Amino acid sequence: MKKDKSVLIASPNETTEANSSFSNRVFLPEDEETEKQQTTNDFPLPIATRNGSSKYDFVKVKVWLGDNADHYYVLSRFLLSRMLTVTKIPNHVALKIALELKKLLIDNSLLDVSQSDLEANLFKLMERRGYGQEYINRYKMMTRFHHQRVPLVILVCGTACVGKSTIATQLGQRLNLPNVLQTDMVYELLRTSTDAPLTSSPIWARDFSSSEELITEFCRECRIVRKGLAGDLKKAMKDGKPIIIEGMHVDPSIYLMDEENKSPHKASKTDENDLKETENNAEISKTETIGEELDKVSDGVKSVHIVDQVADDNKHILRKEKSRVTEPVIIPIVLKMAEFDHKALLEEWISSRKFSDKYPIQEKDKVINNLKTIQDYLCSFKSHGLTVANISATTFPQTLDWLHNHLLQCIEQGISTASKGSSNQTTQQVEVKSRD
Repeated sequence: MKKDKSVLIASPNETTEANSSFSNRVFLPEDEETEKQQTTNDFPLPIATRNGSSKYDFVKVKVWLGDNADHYYVLSRFLLSRMLTVTKIPNHVALKIALELKKLLIDNSLLDVSQSDLEANLFKLMERRGYGQEYINRYKMMTRFHHQRVPLVILVCGTACVGKSTIATQLGQRLNLPNVLQTDMVYELLRTSTDAPLTSSPIWARDFSSSEELITEFCRECRIVRKGLAGDLKKAMKDGKPIIIEGMHVDPSIYLMDEENKSPHKASKTDENDLKETENNAEISKTETIGEELDKVSDGVKSVHIVDQVADDNKHILRKEKSRVTEPVIIPIVLKMAEFDHKALLEEWISSRKFSDKYPIQEKDKVINNLKTIQDYLCSFKSHGLTVANISATTFPQTLDWLHNHLLQCIEQGISTASKGSSNQTTQQVEVKSRD
């Protein structure tokens, strides 16, 4: 097949090799097909699931990556639709766009297509449905985010009955983030299976002499839970995978303090010692290797001076690499609710729990007051620039949309920061090599 930029529909008799050419063509549906789609799309469809299969799902489309097309992946319209929902396109529309794209490629016998051609056709379909440059820019931004593997930690904080689990689950579905950790589960695991100093009775059901004592105990338990999450956080930082942490035992100050110190695992002394030992071993091995090479071309005295200089440069580069890898994007969100609505939900929640018979009315008031004290402590971080979202049953969809947009903005800032750090590191490495 000859390469051109015209709209072509390949015949079924053409070979697969001819269909694998990567040009910058954009294939658009015929006018009759477009009119048919416009008439059928006037009616809203229910949100489809992954089980809503199509005959086009039985045909594989290979998407080739790189300038030389060295690697490929099989196009999945389900995963593509999930990526489109991240850009704030409704789920049922994202499924339609993904199906239209695969139908377009298969009908034109494009079973092998480059990533750039795939995105060009995808963006045309998005524009035809009214999702223009703003949504396309979001798609490109999230593609860069996954490509750069920037560690992302989203903290959903708040007391009982403010919608933490619901918000975390909904944001995870919208942003295509499957890793959601609940601190309540971590707390129970630490309390029952380890020697951690955690009591069986929850903190909001205990007696405290003052609010300061309550907050001090709350922060202590949050630090213990933070240590229990060290393994998951370390893996997320290493692999560059996003993670959502939600629950009552989330103190944003602990995670923000770790970010300022450029050490996400500072709470764990063992991890800190392991990092220092790894750095020292790497420096020693690099110094020995460079020393062996220099001994072959110069005398011992010169070699010592050169090795010392190169080792210092390598040490500087190693520290830069470590700081770049372990620097995550941490987005804390504190949820709160109107006092009257929150109190009504808490009373219903307390009465439905198994221990409700043990607490008289005055004890229930104590539980509510303890939860309110913790909520006020978490909301006090608003003065430090943290996001505090007001949750209400009447405005829940609007709040969810606002949080979705807020997270996209924070991710975009994190990508720009990571790109600047990467460019600065490359410049420093070039300067070191030029000095060598």
